Amino acid sequence: MTLIQFWYPSRRHVWRLLAALALALIAAPTMAQDDVLRVCQDPNNLPFSNTRGEGFENRIAQLFAERLGWKLDYYSFPQRMGFIRNTLRFKLPGESYRCDLVIGVPAGYEQVSATRPYYRSTYALVFPKAGKLAGIHSAKDLFDLPPEIRSSLRIGVYDRSPASEWLAKHAMTDQAVVYRMMNADPQYYPGQIIEQDLASGKLDAAVVWGPIAGFFVKRVREPQLTFVPLASEPGVRFEYEIAMGVRFGEPEWKAKVERLIAENQGAIDQILRDYGVPLLDAQGGMKP
Repeated sequence: MTLIQFWYPSRRHVWRLLAALALALIAAPTMAQDDVLRVCQDPNNLPFSNTRGEGFENRIAQLFAERLGWKLDYYSFPQRMGFIRNTLRFKLPGESYRCDLVIGVPAGYEQVSATRPYYRSTYALVFPKAGKLAGIHSAKDLFDLPPEIRSSLRIGVYDRSPASEWLAKHAMTDQAVVYRMMNADPQYYPGQIIEQDLASGKLDAAVVWGPIAGFFVKRVREPQLTFVPLASEPGVRFEYEIAMGVRFGEPEWKAKVERLIAENQGAIDQILRDYGVPLLDAQGGMKP
């Protein structure tokens, strides 16, 4: 699972804000200065990261380590509820923190000190090129399908996601096949909705976070898949900016990470494009 999925919608409870302020006031810089870039990662969450270093967050981490001239190390923990508590904030008495950087968090995520965003993407509708949605190029095309085709669709969505709200808004709740956002199985990864259920014909389409859509459309060989990026609309937000996260109270480290982002934005964009991530500009249009 990804932080962007279980973070939506953001609810900035007062106690969380107070806790964050308290941490910012009392925390002292604790990042180890031993020329090791320690990254917090999910061990099985492509296209973002895995223990084999195959995700785009792994490639960005490698890029940063090379620019710094540091060794790269990971601390792995499944990205579920408690991920930040069990990675970025975790240490035992007398020990150092296990990792110092989370490569992907929603911009403004209140559990970390978030950097400037380094990419913006959106949710996408994924479907077989030769299936019931053949020829679809926009959300409007989906809603304009003949009633008999539209009513027969099985569209995979995660519960409590923009996708489920979107279908409800457009009177397509009956077409939703709902998946649990929080899956306790450490072997589960969100792309399974595409790689297994959509590819096997159990679903006619799926609505997922754009990086997942772009990666698995390229990865699935049969049937051939395609995707349509979705634009936010009143009542449903699909587009999000993604940043990196460090601990509160470490301004020098945060500034260093932000310099790395700024100085390597072109290389970061290319890595994201290599993985099929749909990239948006500041106005919400597709980046060239």
